[in-house]
Amino acid sequence: MQRTYKTWRRADRQSRSMRTTAETDTTAGVTGEAPVRFDTKIAVLLRDDLEPWQRLNVTAFLVSGLGTGAPEVVGEPYEDADGTPYLPMFRQPVLVFEGSKETLTAAHGRALSRSLPRAVFTSDLFATGNDRDNRAAVRAVPADQLDLVGLLVHGPRNAVDKVLKGARMHP
Repeated sequence: MQRTYKTWRRADRQSRSMRTTAETDTTAGVTGEAPVRFDTKIAVLLRDDLEPWQRLNVTAFLVSGLGTGAPEVVGEPYEDADGTPYLPMFRQPVLVFEGSKETLTAAHGRALSRSLPRAVFTSDLFATGNDRDNRAAVRAVPADQLDLVGLLVHGPRNAVDKVLKGARMHP
């Protein structure tokens, strides 16, 4: 996973001088065209004390809302050589970071102050079993008192980078 991220970052840096416009066809790179440089970033920040199963569960829940909240991040459906259809996925990478409880709280505050699209996962959600109870658990706690274990942020690259200040790439 780390190798894939490094390869993507290298291609991203190389494409910066070649691109000055917004997103283009995401097949670039595979077709021999210049790699795509995204003007936005999708990032998940996880608390560093989560168990491995919790990290996966929180990440899956957090990214699930972005496709409906920001449909422009979803690409076209996939199809293999036999014509078997597959669901569409995000058009760009999802970067996963980790940080302390304090880092997560600070990032949440910065995301709110910048009005960036976001999703939260609190520790209370590990004890619920459905969407209705999840929403009720979040609704019961003021924003500055949420016990955050995960945060998804989407927006302009530089704004997301500022929100994630103090976080590190997930190993």
